[in-house]
Amino acid sequence: MKLARFLLGDCPATGIWREDDTLVDVSAFGDVVRLLVDAEARASAARYAARVAMGIPLDSVRLLPPLQPRLILCIGLNYRDHAEETGAPLPTRPIVFAKLANAVAGPNEVIRWRAAVTQQVDYEAELGVVIGATCRDVSPREALRCVGGYTCVNDLSARDLQFGDVGKQWTLGKTLDGFCPIGPCVTLAEAVGDPQALTITCHLNGELMQSASTAAMIFDVATLVAHLSRYITLQPGDLIATGTPAGVGMSRKPPRWLRDGDTCAVTISGIGTLTNTMRVLAD
Repeated sequence: MKLARFLLGDCPATGIWREDDTLVDVSAFGDVVRLLVDAEARASAARYAARVAMGIPLDSVRLLPPLQPRLILCIGLNYRDHAEETGAPLPTRPIVFAKLANAVAGPNEVIRWRAAVTQQVDYEAELGVVIGATCRDVSPREALRCVGGYTCVNDLSARDLQFGDVGKQWTLGKTLDGFCPIGPCVTLAEAVGDPQALTITCHLNGELMQSASTAAMIFDVATLVAHLSRYITLQPGDLIATGTPAGVGMSRKPPRWLRDGDTCAVTISGIGTLTNTMRVLAD
């Protein structure tokens, strides 16, 4: 099952995304997080959607971010080839940082920033893990039971702030408005199966920039959930961005920074494609 949020008239709605690329409004059964947590509500929504003859065509609605996470926890250098392309040593434990709620953007949303603020914006295709049950101090063996679903994430990064500013402004560089597009849906964990057997790609204006298997993660999803739960009580709807593979713009020669009008598409097998257009605003 795939769950999405969209505008129905002027009101946000929760929908089941069907294989014919239509949506069925199941808002009466709860929002995306409730449907991840509540198996009975989810089953009722699925039965209802199966009875609806005609869904709402995807191209007739505006998709919203599939959820508004309480926490966005991100993992740095979690693919060997990405660590190598940056010249960084391989991490011996997960490198954790965070984005803030203001960074969340939805599928097809235009991402805007001012040229006076940053001129080195980079793309990072990532698998997003959506927590589906409260978990604290879980073991890696138990961790996947706490995962409700998966989504696509583009961990947009202002590299001149992240690395070049005085004091290396990681928070500012990672969490400008709109710098965490997610979507286009949340695919339930049971439908995805093994999260380490997915293909992840990033296309920039149609050109392939990143391509990898999630099997290449240094720390797999179960390890990440268990590790984070040692320090933070994870709650339903929290999002973990699991790191990006090689091919980011800053490691290219010359670097390839996102430009005004660029279209970036993150695709993960079994989930879908998250597409966003970039807009650079003049001072």
